[in-house]
Amino acid sequence: MSRIERRFQALKAENRAGFVTFMTAGDPDLATAEALLARLPAAGVDIIEWGMPFSDPMADGPAIQAAGLRALQAGTKLAQILAAVGRFRKIDDETPIVLMGYYNPVFRYGVDRFCTDAVAAGVDGIIIVDLPPEESDELTPQARAAGLDFIRLTAPTSDDGRLPRVLASASGFIYHVAIAGITGTRSAEPADVATAIARLKRHTALPVAVGFGIKTPEQAAAIARIADAAVVGSAIVENIARHLDTAGKPLPGLVDAVVAQVSALAAGVRAARKA
Repeated sequence: MSRIERRFQALKAENRAGFVTFMTAGDPDLATAEALLARLPAAGVDIIEWGMPFSDPMADGPAIQAAGLRALQAGTKLAQILAAVGRFRKIDDETPIVLMGYYNPVFRYGVDRFCTDAVAAGVDGIIIVDLPPEESDELTPQARAAGLDFIRLTAPTSDDGRLPRVLASASGFIYHVAIAGITGTRSAEPADVATAIARLKRHTALPVAVGFGIKTPEQAAAIARIADAAVVGSAIVENIARHLDTAGKPLPGLVDAVVAQVSALAAGVRAARKA
């Protein structure tokens, strides 16, 4: 059983939703990103999504685009990200880590090599934003053979005709994008999310995590009442940006400020079904 499966089983036993965070690996530099990574589990994070920076992040809004640019300017490479995951595994062998990003960095690294090295480092799953089902045979078989969960994205526009094709090779969990558009913009109405989850559950037994547009503990709690997990990304990345100096370097207290924000969001998720 994978770390992701174990985590969702534990969440079900606790009768609560999971809390998933997204940050960009290497933002604002790899040392700071690793310091944040190390503190996320104790802050209440159940699953960690770490973004692989890419120069043309077409699905991302301004905040995550800027984070990716900072990480690239800091010299962050995919090999360094995998090495950082390996170091994290020396202190935490339970919290699932999912690498999220675009296909180009994986392709350039080498698909077979990436899958092998990712599993060896301790990565549990991948989300490739720009690799639709029709083209995913370039990566899905190798990922699954290596032991990586291939997590699929669904959207409000994914109808009953499209969903079987999208979900056919999915594993781990489903990441439902709650809004049509880029990250970090508007928020979805909980009623619309509930309808979307009900539709997804007719097609898959996998857990459904919901993200895009969740910024506050209250919004996270609202999603946690109806989904298997709530995902927060842009709000955290924006907080990182607020704690940088004019040269883009981390100010004292950045890590503590972000951890405090994450802890508040986690508390909202954990209390959601107790209310």
